[in-house]
Amino acid sequence: MTISRRKLIEPQITPFYHVINRCVRRAYLCGDDPYNGKNYQHRRGWIVNKIKQLAAVFCIDVCAYAVMSNHYHLVLRIDTEQQQKLTQEAVISRWLQLFNGHPIAVDFLKEGQIAADKQQALSTLVTEWQQRLGSISWFMRCLNEEIARKANKEDQCKGAFWEGRFKSQALLDEQALLSCMMYVDLNPIRAGITPSLDQSDFTSIQQRIREHHQTKIPTQQSSSNTSRFQLLPFVSAEHQAKKAGINFAFADYLELIDWTGRCIRNDKKGFIAPNHPKILQQMGITADAWLEHSEQFMEHYANVSGRWSQMCAFKQHAGGHWCKGKSASHQLHPS
Repeated sequence: MTISRRKLIEPQITPFYHVINRCVRRAYLCGDDPYNGKNYQHRRGWIVNKIKQLAAVFCIDVCAYAVMSNHYHLVLRIDTEQQQKLTQEAVISRWLQLFNGHPIAVDFLKEGQIAADKQQALSTLVTEWQQRLGSISWFMRCLNEEIARKANKEDQCKGAFWEGRFKSQALLDEQALLSCMMYVDLNPIRAGITPSLDQSDFTSIQQRIREHHQTKIPTQQSSSNTSRFQLLPFVSAEHQAKKAGINFAFADYLELIDWTGRCIRNDKKGFIAPNHPKILQQMGITADAWLEHSEQFMEHYANVSGRWSQMCAFKQHAGGHWCKGKSASHQLHPS
């Protein structure tokens, strides 16, 4: 039975979620379509540009993304603190970047005030919009609707473009977040589309690598800057209390993903070096378990990933009675 989205996405339990959406038609979302010979590579730019716009409007951070030939992945973080701090003006201003606003809200934004008899209506609108600005469902709705309309217009057809609503997985702890991000960032490597991370176009890892290089060479400019947006940063231990982010150093993450990518390459023997990356040592995860998760994260879990006891509690909260991923969870949480 389908579970209500509001039960699967609960910011009070965890702010991190992995979402995926796939095309319903045979025609490709992006890249070369072997059936009709057309190239849809430009649609990847549509998606990344729209994510960039939405990330600036919604109180939702992007941790990782990968746009593939017929589907895309996102790892998102709901910033409830930012959402709650928004003023009336900020809420209305953000919402009007996406939709035509209610006349009362438009007038308030222009004049800076409104008649007393319209205050209650304005307050109701702002409360509703503020809630939506922290909603992954609304984020995905804005993303998918525009891409579907543009793709249908280009294909000169009508009908559904996506195979139903997006799938989501709650990421309950750092192990789940890290392994899911690794799974997303390595999608092109596993698919054999690209031989290296810096050539993985339209992925967050390529963006992070290029931005990392630019910090070392400030004068270097990239031609693709227009399609970039601010990803949720990695923050090392000494900065965790100062700013929100992913609680690891990017250098350690880069070492881990490079090591993982080399091990899963089809043209490699998969040799596992005796010295595991620093992050695996910190979390006590075995190399074999990590590599298995980096290749089969979606197969191991359904709607939630994390420590087994927390997964069961989340599933009960969502109204389910069966939870997938017990053995996989124990591998990521050996202690």
